[in-house]
Amino acid sequence: MTANLLDLIGNTPLVEVRSLDTGPCRLFLKLENQNPGGSIKDRIGLSMIEAAEADGSLRPGGTLIEATAGNTGLGLALVAAQKGYRLILVVPDKMAREKIFHLRALGAEVHLTRSDVGKGHPEYYHDMAERLCRETPGSVYINQFGNPANPLTHERTTGPEIWRQMDQQADAVVCGVGSGGTMTGLARYFARVSPTTEMVLADPVGSVLCDFVKTGRYGEAGSWLVEGIGEDFIPPIADLSRVSAAYSISDEESCLTARALLLQEGILAGSSSGTLVAAALRYCREQTSPRRVVSFVCDSGNKYLSKIFNDYWMADQGFLKRERFGDLRDLISRRYAEGATVTIEPADSLTVAYARMKLYDVSQLPVVLAGKVVGLLDEWDLLLAVSEDSARFRDPVSAAMTQRVETVGLSTPLAALMQTFERGHVAIVVEAGRFHGLITRMDVLNHLRLNLSR
Repeated sequence: MTANLLDLIGNTPLVEVRSLDTGPCRLFLKLENQNPGGSIKDRIGLSMIEAAEADGSLRPGGTLIEATAGNTGLGLALVAAQKGYRLILVVPDKMAREKIFHLRALGAEVHLTRSDVGKGHPEYYHDMAERLCRETPGSVYINQFGNPANPLTHERTTGPEIWRQMDQQADAVVCGVGSGGTMTGLARYFARVSPTTEMVLADPVGSVLCDFVKTGRYGEAGSWLVEGIGEDFIPPIADLSRVSAAYSISDEESCLTARALLLQEGILAGSSSGTLVAAALRYCREQTSPRRVVSFVCDSGNKYLSKIFNDYWMADQGFLKRERFGDLRDLISRRYAEGATVTIEPADSLTVAYARMKLYDVSQLPVVLAGKVVGLLDEWDLLLAVSEDSARFRDPVSAAMTQRVETVGLSTPLAALMQTFERGHVAIVVEAGRFHGLITRMDVLNHLRLNLSR
């Protein structure tokens, strides 16, 4: 029995991949999602706070400030909550909402900022965190990217755990780089105990790190959806000198690999884990002789349920291929024939309609009976019905819905849709009496964006 939750950080299990194609190699994954906070960053959250305590910069009841694009914030929040520190985090706006909910539930103060700007911009997350630290008396800027306690904890804990669990036989270790702590700490450890162990980099497309490893130079960074790894600069603590191979992995491959990892191995992993496993599989399949390879499940996929494990989000990104028809069905993100359109029936109560609007964050509900649209209920219809008598929430939808429904056919041109949107409506697509779904302004924007990327 352990008396302290923080004592459960580290000593995570190692499992072998059994169902995915690993070529002639054996691939092992260290399940860092089993840490109390759900990620490998619990290790550095604890070590960096303890280092600040030890050097006297962090005093009881003090304030911690950090910039984080991934799970470091959660690791810090877990430890700060246990130790009684105030925590201010600056996070880019691409972070999954589950992480933000988790951070706030742990008591962290979250400042969202732009993810499309680089260093030197006032809204760049590192620059904003540094500015907040200057403006907050008695605060400590954790600075995971330059904090020596970051790689040190991996050198002292993660590396020895892997070496022991692998029975001192590890031919390659595949890591990503966010701050660089994991790669740097493990490279230092394996340089001592097993100099022949290869360090392999898994990097998102758009990050500058893969190019730097391969050429010693890098240009302007792109953008990527994967959270927590990849950079637009070389972090001060990142030592990439022992990296012998590097793989650039697209967002699509990362997300699909994470989904395959759940489906075929039963491991619920996050997007950065998908990048690591995708790179590890590429490395394994390129080998001509058996090798023992280690990589990581960096964090839990339960923080990405609204993203990579959401079929509609995946389709919106163009990562899941859908049947194309050459008409307005290609713009409908939630097709009725697939059971995806949020609808209501005439006999349902207005309470049910209200709950459905709230749950799915929609303002208009097509009223459907036997596959045909018989009306439309929007927020204004609902408000008019119940504003003077809340008991009317018990009334059926048929008592409040609009029966005159404007519809468009499958061959309707985009210009006609714009006229519908100008009136504040969504486009209800009906052909020969058959309801196909709704098209919103965002659906059109997403369709145009995907066509641009193609």
